Amino acid sequence: MSQRSIRPRRLRNSPAMRRLVAETRLHPADLVLPMFVREGISEPVAIGSMPGVVHHSLDSLKGAIAAAAEAGIGGVMLFGVPLEKDAIGSGATDPDGILNLATRVAVQEAGGALVVQTDLCLDEFTDHGHCGVLDDTGRVDNDATLERYRDMALVQAASGSEMLGLSGMMDGQTAVVREALEGAGFVDTAILAYAAKYASAYYGPFREAVNSSLVGDRRAYQMDSANRREGSLEVELDIIEGADVVMVKPAGSYLDVLADVAATSTVPVWAYQVSGEYAMIEAAAANGWIDRERAIDESVLAIKRAGADVVLTYWALELAERLRRS
Repeated sequence: MSQRSIRPRRLRNSPAMRRLVAETRLHPADLVLPMFVREGISEPVAIGSMPGVVHHSLDSLKGAIAAAAEAGIGGVMLFGVPLEKDAIGSGATDPDGILNLATRVAVQEAGGALVVQTDLCLDEFTDHGHCGVLDDTGRVDNDATLERYRDMALVQAASGSEMLGLSGMMDGQTAVVREALEGAGFVDTAILAYAAKYASAYYGPFREAVNSSLVGDRRAYQMDSANRREGSLEVELDIIEGADVVMVKPAGSYLDVLADVAATSTVPVWAYQVSGEYAMIEAAAANGWIDRERAIDESVLAIKRAGADVVLTYWALELAERLRRS
């Protein structure tokens, strides 16, 4: 066979051909929409650093959940933004705290059409902005924090959350939450472990979204960006401890870690396209520097191609609607 007869371009000649031979496909059910619900507001409030993303009121959340269900996406991940904070994040375990109220509203509105998930972390609720309880030296106390996570898990499960998103990166958090859920009879509540979560600069806009009070940084418990193998270790530990799904976060800058995890994980692997990834594309598109829709599609497809079964993205609704039209 001559070299001239080997022509890969034959399979790129038309949109129909490219669609036929595509190795990776997106479906609305592959997408989860992160949503912010803020206490003390009566209508949606725009988040300046995340164009198109809003703080929802409990009332506006209903319509947003209905729209997400109609679009056919896989689920929503809820984050609560409280009015009051304290050192231990008391609002996180208050059954009538904003996140738990929002969970009950979302579950009722969804009616089983999508999976209602909740963020299980203290950073939105603590006045120091860290993901756990601080000791006398100002360091996050791992084991004291686990006790708070245990209580959060039970309240969130009782509020109807189908999947708890453990995002605090405390050692042993999955085992503690799994034990608590089993002991209280919540045997069907799933755990999404943010297993390989890196201390990233790309979380910046999220700080505004949750009205963060962070002092310092989270490098003592979130992973070092230089480390690849450690991501696989964290995932292995979470699976052993009882995680039903594992997460890599952020997504776009850690596709190597995501591919490693996808190649070895025995449970579903998800990835979170975080606020900074979203904001960069929106900003570049607003300046006319890139084709917005193509950049969105390409960025999410790359995460799926690297091995993610599901992608958390702020474009979930827009993407789902575009996929349904295609």
